[in-house]
Amino acid sequence: GTITFDGEDITRLPTHLIARRRIAQSPEGRRIFPRMTVYENLQMGASLDNLKYFNEDVEKIFTLFPRLKERQGQRGGTLSGGEQQMLSIGRALMARPKLLLLDEPSLGLAPLIVKGIFDAIKVLNQEQGLTVFLVEQNAFAALKLSDRAYVMVNGQVTMSGSGKELLANPEVRAAYLEGGRH
Repeated sequence: GTITFDGEDITRLPTHLIARRRIAQSPEGRRIFPRMTVYENLQMGASLDNLKYFNEDVEKIFTLFPRLKERQGQRGGTLSGGEQQMLSIGRALMARPKLLLLDEPSLGLAPLIVKGIFDAIKVLNQEQGLTVFLVEQNAFAALKLSDRAYVMVNGQVTMSGSGKELLANPEVRAAYLEGGRH
């Protein structure tokens, strides 16, 4: 029943106060601003108290997702699904989060695009030290990437451990990885 971040109960905090604690989200379904350009979408994600870093942050997003740089003047709604997902993650990163929440980032994307998204998540976490909370049905990709993982069934945590431990777990393999990569 509670959500604790940095030792503080944030369960009932309004959204703007949660954002001030540098928690950002890339929601399921992307939810970009379709009539705004890529650049304008990134502007919408920028933290008002960190505008002095805006240009530097945009360049970091363009380095992480070069395709967005190529399309920065294009309306978000005309991007492919994978490009929209990159934009959604990029917009969240513009807030300079301490914690990035990603909800189903691979949903509906081609395998090659999924690999690119997961490679970017790996860079954010392992090279840039960003904490990423990932909710993902692509169990193999998520577990391969995770330091800590939880298996939920009907809203209840049924197993937990490191990503490697759960990848090796016969129950997890049978339930979630059969027919997948082993």
